[in-house]
Amino acid sequence: MSVPPTMRALRQQSLNGPRGLSLTTEAPVPSPGPGEVLIRVTAAGVNFVDLSQSRGTFAGGPHPPYVAGIEGAGEIVAVGEGVNGLEPGTHVISVDITGGAFAEYMALPAAAALPTPEGWNDEQALGLVVNWPTALAALKPLGALAAGQTVLIHAAAGATGQAAVRMAKHYGVTVIAAASPSKHEVVRALGADHVIDAWSPDLASDVLQLTDGEGVDLVLESVGGPTLDASLAAAKRVTGRVVVFGLAAGEAPFTNWDLVYKHQVHVIGLNIGILIQSAPQIFGEVMGEMFGLLAAGVLTPTQPTTYDLAEGPKALAELEARATIGKLALLP
Repeated sequence: MSVPPTMRALRQQSLNGPRGLSLTTEAPVPSPGPGEVLIRVTAAGVNFVDLSQSRGTFAGGPHPPYVAGIEGAGEIVAVGEGVNGLEPGTHVISVDITGGAFAEYMALPAAAALPTPEGWNDEQALGLVVNWPTALAALKPLGALAAGQTVLIHAAAGATGQAAVRMAKHYGVTVIAAASPSKHEVVRALGADHVIDAWSPDLASDVLQLTDGEGVDLVLESVGGPTLDASLAAAKRVTGRVVVFGLAAGEAPFTNWDLVYKHQVHVIGLNIGILIQSAPQIFGEVMGEMFGLLAAGVLTPTQPTTYDLAEGPKALAELEARATIGKLALLP
């Protein structure tokens, strides 16, 4: 396949969020360096990381101008020096935290490229390396969830939240799912035992009422802002765990005084990129377990909501407004 010298791409021109994205038709097509592959992007995942980078709140994120998008799926069209086991024509899904997915072509580290499962299209594979591993890592190795326990899952209608609900039910756990009222039926259909209003000013009280005043064993916290305090209050005293892996509603500082006198719980931070780098053995266990869930039919391919590449700013704005359900994808 011949590769053109230029391509369509969405560049983040400023730290003004989705409005800082602009479409160009003359971005240079990257060349795969040593240990890299070049893919023709057929689908790019839209993630909260993209929003954080677009506003400059992602630690160590790229500086404008840059081609946005961390998650890309597509067909390998060229390989760099030293790449073995991946050939042109293979379809893969991968992540590059420095961006580049919101484009027609993307260079990726070969070591991080995962072949698209047999029988799946590229759009369905989005989430395999971001949302699903994040949900599983939060539930199991970090959250230490066990059968018979109770978990509170925030943003339960989102891509990570939906995967977490399905996994938690498979593990024999009581699921309390928080979502906007318009999304409750979607979450119930996934098997959640209880669905509560994510916007409730008494969210912690709602959870405590459902757990006879005890609180939940685990909270999957991806919202931040004032929701974090509610999450800490909703966890069991002493043994409760809160795994924090997102801050969609902004930062939420708390102090050592809070942990000693107000919220006596375990607070665990999760960044899937750091987990891969600093604890590859744990990440390997997560991926092995995830593929076991795929083989068992617990996790099945889902079709994301798709947008044309030029609609990237709209997709990100709707994600930021928490007006979406499930996975979102841009189609170059």
